[in-house]
Amino acid sequence: MVFNSLTFVVFFAGVLALHSLPLPWTVRKVNLLVASYLFYAAWNPPFVILLWISTVVDWWAAKKLVSVQGAHARRAWMLLSVVANLGMLAYFKYGGFLAQNFAVLVASLGVAWQPPELDIVLPVGISFYTFATMSYTLDVYLRRAAPARNVLDYALFVTFFPHLVAGPILRPTELVPQFESPRRADANQLCFGLALMTLGLFQKIVLADGFLAAPVEKVYDGSQIPGILDAWIATLAFGGQIFCDFAGYSTTAIGAAMCLGFAMPDNFRFPYAAIGFSDFWRRWHITLSAWLRDYLYIPLGGSWHGPARTYMALLATMLLGGLWHGASWTFVVWGGLHGSYLAVERFLRARYANLEPSRAQLFALGVLTFLLVHVAWVFFRAHTFGGAWRVLAGMAAANAGAVPILPAIEIVTTVLIVAGIVAAHALMRTRTLEAALAAVPAPVLSGSWALLALAIVIEQGSGNAFIYFQF
Repeated sequence: MVFNSLTFVVFFAGVLALHSLPLPWTVRKVNLLVASYLFYAAWNPPFVILLWISTVVDWWAAKKLVSVQGAHARRAWMLLSVVANLGMLAYFKYGGFLAQNFAVLVASLGVAWQPPELDIVLPVGISFYTFATMSYTLDVYLRRAAPARNVLDYALFVTFFPHLVAGPILRPTELVPQFESPRRADANQLCFGLALMTLGLFQKIVLADGFLAAPVEKVYDGSQIPGILDAWIATLAFGGQIFCDFAGYSTTAIGAAMCLGFAMPDNFRFPYAAIGFSDFWRRWHITLSAWLRDYLYIPLGGSWHGPARTYMALLATMLLGGLWHGASWTFVVWGGLHGSYLAVERFLRARYANLEPSRAQLFALGVLTFLLVHVAWVFFRAHTFGGAWRVLAGMAAANAGAVPILPAIEIVTTVLIVAGIVAAHALMRTRTLEAALAAVPAPVLSGSWALLALAIVIEQGSGNAFIYFQF
């Protein structure tokens, strides 16, 4: 079940109505839990079993981490949780990838081995809920959090449908305490939550799918060789598409949770206004950035053991972050590029620590950040290295025999939409969405909301699944 479907509208209306009834809080939580299982089962019912396995293993591991004595026993229970979660993730997401690369490795040693055909279906959202459940046992192991008081609250944390399949990646401390006392949205929360859902669905259905998907697919999935204009327009379109798609999902999820009386953290904060790559990752997929920082970068040494160790930690973290996105070497290269960007930025900041950049220099750094982020997007979007080199060569005006691919209307539309996204991010760079909306007169806000809703209705049916469902 996806947010951009009529099925979800009916489902959510039923959940909201049931949650608003004057029932005991435990009953209302059970209703939310059952609804969340139904939400996930609507895609593929047998994979609910994976949610149960993660829930049971991590619940008991966390309980034992508190009750057992001795470092070895605690480490054993922590490893049980990590191995169980990463084991399922490795099999379902990376099983075929690992088998194919092992075959290439042994072939280079002169051994002919053909991997078996693995018809593995990737459970939607497995990367997201695996990281969420791992953070629970890791935080208990590191004594940064206490276990949930009851299994119902923990099970609801794992399966709470707004964040289940594409984030935000929540920590138990952010959501479990909210389940301890009755929650119901007041009028302001309900209105703001519905507004966020409308904005998120507009980003996804109208912008990402209705306007930006077509030029991306024609260039990246087509067989024609792109010239400089087509390559750059398609890549800029993908930058806008993936933002509107993923930020649209996160905004919708946060709005849905707010309509039920729950708060979830921001996952995007106007990333295309970033000045530098550390600033970009403080604004893009914020909950994943924080997870990678706390559970990979810092344990690998962080910035505490000298520059060389810091650069290695940055590169390793981003390489693994790239691999988290998909079982393909193109994702690893995307992560490696961002790791390199971060390492070079850190070196230059240390080298020129006393330099105070002017406004013109800050603007130039922002433009450079935007362009290099989009160069990396090429590897994220392309299915093969050949496809990536073809687009990059086009962006560098190095494709001999390139022919026009995109019609003028798609070029103009893409430029206008991407320019609008960048301008909105620049204007909102130091502001919050809540503060900006509070400053808008009520009639203007209501009219804008109605226009967004009308655009969603007109475009409904043309949408695709959210891009991040594949991760």
